[in-house]
Amino acid sequence: MLLPLLLPLALVLALATLLQDGTPILFRQARVGRNGVPFTLLKFRTMRETGDTGAPSVPDTERVTPVGRILRRVHLDELPQFLNVLRGDMSLVGPRPERVDFVEQYTREIALFPLRHGTRPGITGWAQVSRGYTLGVQGAREKLSYDFYYVKHRSAWFDLRILFRTIPAIVRGAGSKAEQDSTAQPHARQG
Repeated sequence: MLLPLLLPLALVLALATLLQDGTPILFRQARVGRNGVPFTLLKFRTMRETGDTGAPSVPDTERVTPVGRILRRVHLDELPQFLNVLRGDMSLVGPRPERVDFVEQYTREIALFPLRHGTRPGITGWAQVSRGYTLGVQGAREKLSYDFYYVKHRSAWFDLRILFRTIPAIVRGAGSKAEQDSTAQPHARQG
């Protein structure tokens, strides 16, 4: 149902990415999906390619393109993930899929971490609208509590609530590093 609305926007964003920094337009990365099966996650590319110049690597923050900065701020870089939904790799709502190397690390360091893979990952989720951006093992532990809460209480109504809470988060640019200091608990942010 959303495709007729999103396709023109996706074409404009693809063109802006192309004009800003050429090809490739899409960024592809292996992520862990349902039942631990890897899949290729799609996003609009927001960073300049570094190539193999032999020069010291450029920090990621300096590689972000001006168009990419805007796309990241309002999460429009994730628009191609609707293709992941159509392919069955993801759903609209669920725990965010993690990178393969992070899953390996978190599985070693966080008890029960693999249980989050019992459900299909989502474009948005309870952890994203409640907690936002986190880093490292401690951040993964915090988000895992939200993921487990979501899996335990999953329903069509809960999914709709999460989708509706995603809209203002996108408008505000929420989910950024600046929000990682939040101390909200999974049950405290239901409303």
